[in-house]
Amino acid sequence: MRRLAVLFASLMLFATPAMAISEFGKQWKNHYLGGEDVDEDFKAAGRKAGCYVCHVKGEDKKKVRNEYGNVINKYLKAEDFPKEYIKDNPEEAKKKIIEGFKKSEEHMSKDGKKFGDKIKNNELPATDAGL
Repeated sequence: MRRLAVLFASLMLFATPAMAISEFGKQWKNHYLGGEDVDEDFKAAGRKAGCYVCHVKGEDKKKVRNEYGNVINKYLKAEDFPKEYIKDNPEEAKKKIIEGFKKSEEHMSKDGKKFGDKIKNNELPATDAGL
């Protein structure tokens, strides 16, 4: 049984899409929450939301995205950011991810506001994240 657990853990290390998705989350936090002038309450809300900035709480993260996550997915695909690419080209990967975020800012939320405007106003972008 222990061998099976070790084998499973080893296989999980090679799961490239998870690496890309965690990189998206890392870059989102750095880009939107990392500045000195960012509202502390927004930083706390963004960190607490974690994956649910793009996904729906209580749903399968591999299958269900919220409205903001669906827009992000138009510009950023996990398969375009394999683990090796991120490791070998961290600045290029970061630049492409930030470009995807910026393109997403121009889309409208279901509440009639642009995602970018919501973020600038210290609001999480999605209305349907289940938070």
